[in-house]
Amino acid sequence: MTRSPADAQLQARTAEGLRSLVDWACSPAARDIPQAARKKAALVLADNLAAIIAAQDEPEVQQVHRQLGAEDGGHERATVFRQGFPQSGRIPAALANGIAGSWCELDEGYRLAPCHAGLYVIPALLAEAEVLGLTVGELVDAMALSYEITARIARCWVYPQMTLHPHPQTAAIGGAMAVAVCRRFEAARMHAALTASATLITVGGFSHAVNGALVRNVWSAVGTANGMRAADWSGLGIGGMADGPWSVFTELLGQLPNPDALTQSLGQEWAVANGYHKIHACCQSTHSAVEATLQARAALPAGMGVADVKEIHLATHRPAMTNPDPDTSLAGKFSFAHVLATTLVHGHADAPAFSAHALADKSVARLRHRVHLTRFEPALPRPHDRPARLRLVLTDGREVHTECLSARGGPDRPWEAGVIEDKIRRLAGAASPQLADDLLRLIELPPALLARPWQDLLAHARS
Repeated sequence: MTRSPADAQLQARTAEGLRSLVDWACSPAARDIPQAARKKAALVLADNLAAIIAAQDEPEVQQVHRQLGAEDGGHERATVFRQGFPQSGRIPAALANGIAGSWCELDEGYRLAPCHAGLYVIPALLAEAEVLGLTVGELVDAMALSYEITARIARCWVYPQMTLHPHPQTAAIGGAMAVAVCRRFEAARMHAALTASATLITVGGFSHAVNGALVRNVWSAVGTANGMRAADWSGLGIGGMADGPWSVFTELLGQLPNPDALTQSLGQEWAVANGYHKIHACCQSTHSAVEATLQARAALPAGMGVADVKEIHLATHRPAMTNPDPDTSLAGKFSFAHVLATTLVHGHADAPAFSAHALADKSVARLRHRVHLTRFEPALPRPHDRPARLRLVLTDGREVHTECLSARGGPDRPWEAGVIEDKIRRLAGAASPQLADDLLRLIELPPALLARPWQDLLAHARS
C-alpha cells in the first residue's frame, strides 16, 4: 500500500504516542492519582457494580450465568455479582459480570468519545482484585488508571458516523489494560498486551442495538475476556506489532487517529472525571429527549393528558436511531420513538418503561407511531452535542414546546448529591444490603476501608 508522507508521519506519531502512554502508565507518576480522580473512580466502580446486579433477574442473564458458572477456573476463581455471589473461573466470571453490566443500560459512560470504559475494565478488575488479593485501595487506583488508558485510545480513534458500536471496538483493550495494571506489568509487556488486544477486537454495527439483537449485550464482555487472554499470553511472548492499532483502526476500519489524545495532559486531566452517570435505563444519546419529554408532560395544560397528544416532533442529533415497533427491550432502549412514548405514558424512563409489558402497551404503541424525527440544526459542540428540541401537538391544536441541550449526569450537569447513591443502594441492595453499604462508604475513600482486602468486602456481602 502506498502511503503519503503525511500518513507515514501520522502513523509514526501514533506508535510513539502509544509507547509514551504505556511508559507513563508503568511509571510511579501514574500511581500518584489525585484524590478527586480516585473518588470519581470509586463512584464509577460502585455505580457499575450496581448496574451489574440490576440485571440479575433478566431471564437471558440468568441462563448465561448458569452456563458460565459451570466453567472451572482451577484455583483462580472469582465472584459473579448476583444474589448469593456464586463463584466461577476467573474469565467466565468476568464474562458473566460484563454481560450483566451491559444489559440494563445503567452503566456509566465516557463523554469525550463513544466509549464505556468502566464497562470494559471493571469485569476484569473485579476478577483480578479477588484472585490477586488486592486491597480496596489498589482496586480503586487500578480502576482510574486502566480507565485512563482505555478512554485515551477510544479518543484517539473516534468514528463520527457511529456505524460501529463502541463496545466491540474498545472492550478488548480495556480488559487487557485492567489485567496489566492490576498485575503491574512492566512497559514492554503492557505494550505487547495492548497491541495484541487491538487485534482481538470484534466489529459490530450500531444497527444491532437499534434493531434489538441481543448479541449486542455480550459484545463488551467478550471483548473484555479477549483482552484478559491477551494480557495472560503476553507473558508467553505472544504480543502484537507496534503498529497493530493503526493497522486495525486506520488501515482496516478507515479512521485516522488523533495521536495527541494519547498523551496530552497525562497525569493532569483524568479521563474518569469526564464520565457520565445514568438513572434512565436507555441509551445515553436519548437522555436529553427523556428530560425534554418529562418537562413537556409536566407542562400539559390543565385537563389534558397523554391521551390528548396527537403528534410528537423531536429534533435530535441522531434522527435515524429509532424503531417504531421494537420487539426487544434492547431495541426500545435505542429507539427515540419508544423512549419518547414510554416516558410520556409512564412518567419515567426506568427499567419498567422498557419491559415486555411496556413494549406491548397499546397507549405506548399508539404514541410511538405519532413520533416525527428531524435533525437538530445547527449541530452544537460538546457538551451540547446530544440535544433535544421537543414539540407536542395536542388534539385541540395547542402545542407544548421544551428543549434540553445536555442531559444531566455528565460533567457539565452532574446529578445532585444523593441521586447516584440512591441508585447504588437500591440496585446493589437487591443482592446484598451489606455490599450496598460498603460501596456507599467506598465513595468517600475512608483510609481504613481502602486498606482492607477486596476479598473482605465480598465476604461481608455474603454474610
